[in-house]
Amino acid sequence: MPRTGLEHLKRRTFFSVMDYWVLVPIVLVSIIGLFVLNKVLADGFDGYPMIFYKQVGAVMVGLVFTLVLCMVEVPTLRLIGWGLYIVSILLLFYAMVDKFSLEYKWGADSWIRIPVLGTFQPSELTKIGLAMTSAFVFEALQQKKIKPWKGFMILLALFGVPVLLIMRQPDFGTTMVVIFMFLCMLFVWGLKWRYVLLGSSGLVLAGIMAWLFYFSDYQKNRIITFLYPGSDPTASYNLLQAKQAIASGGLLGSTKDNPVHVPVKESDFIYTAVSEHMGLVGTTALIILIFFFLVRCLYIAARIRNSQPALSLMMVGLVAALAFHFIENMGMCVGLLPITGIPLPFVSQGGTAMIVNFIALGVISSISMERNLDRM
Repeated sequence: MPRTGLEHLKRRTFFSVMDYWVLVPIVLVSIIGLFVLNKVLADGFDGYPMIFYKQVGAVMVGLVFTLVLCMVEVPTLRLIGWGLYIVSILLLFYAMVDKFSLEYKWGADSWIRIPVLGTFQPSELTKIGLAMTSAFVFEALQQKKIKPWKGFMILLALFGVPVLLIMRQPDFGTTMVVIFMFLCMLFVWGLKWRYVLLGSSGLVLAGIMAWLFYFSDYQKNRIITFLYPGSDPTASYNLLQAKQAIASGGLLGSTKDNPVHVPVKESDFIYTAVSEHMGLVGTTALIILIFFFLVRCLYIAARIRNSQPALSLMMVGLVAALAFHFIENMGMCVGLLPITGIPLPFVSQGGTAMIVNFIALGVISSISMERNLDRM
């Protein structure tokens, strides 16, 4: 069927071609997040319950964005991707000169203030824009529509500009997400193993250089604490409290009136709150939902790799960024990975971040619906 006919069919049969295997797990994860966040904020948090109502509103607005993006055509996705990328770059520049900073609190000047909406981290938008724009460059390289040197120069510019701006903040966690996303897309595109091994060696050297010239003292302390638990009781405090909160949850959640105090429990360490209030059953359900969502997305990307390589690579990029967040956040809370300021998508507090995550979900859902239409 011609593409125009497919898009008309996409709107006419919207709910029948919707991929509920992608949408429903994230909706359930968001419900778990709202339930746990309400428990955390209700425990003497300043601004409750208004902050919780904003989070609920963000989820609802995010779902609207998801449903709207589901109806978008592929050429429009390209335009949206470029729009998001350009806006995010401008906002990253603005974050450098806006005289608003939360560096004293979070260790990085990564946020800007938006009237009514509150604070916003432009790098969250950058990840979506990068995945959507670079996917079409990778496709052009694969189909030999552009010369290799030109294509890789474009990719270097696309990823290099935001990475330099994000590193200047400095936000090492988000930098790692962007690099991981690029490497996943590059590998799926067709990078040979010898280049993977060579790149891995380069990352080791980059890590050494970052330790010597880039990392601040608090970032070094986090890594040392991860490698040598208990070496610094002050630096280990967050992790020790996180483990205590997780252990207190038991099978179905703690019934104690006084929850374990964990710093930034509403955001970076919200996984500890899931365990504390929902126990082993809740954390297991959360992990299964996340795992199912990620596997489903990768399955779709694999199925459309030959027919629609740009959409497949776009899916890989978005899923890689979300997967990094999921794995790093839960891993750091249990001591398996170093502590970073990376929140848990669709769960952690943050209205604008929640909306951006749902925008990514909308793009993923749109790609999945494209596949369903092609099969009709």
